[in-house]
Amino acid sequence: MAERYIVINGRRWRATDPEIPEEVAAELRSLLMRARRDVGAARRNQDPTAERDARARVHTAKVALGERGTPWWEQDSAERRQRWQDGLDALR
Repeated sequence: MAERYIVINGRRWRATDPEIPEEVAAELRSLLMRARRDVGAARRNQDPTAERDARARVHTAKVALGERGTPWWEQDSAERRQRWQDGLDALR
């Protein structure tokens, strides 16, 4: 079984769902990083509406990757597939 957590600088983080196909995971990571950049831009521009929108997209991407929300190891394959497909649909 895949590791459920990774440790970075002594802090434990939930691992990305290993069942996500690599091309899908790469697209989700790209969308996540775009949303994170948008959070920074909104903060620099002092635009709370844009920041809220960008943070919501960060959360959507993290849930789609299995890093937030219901733990991926508690979902069956169909639920996991639906989770990342819903995330892609919302972020595209």
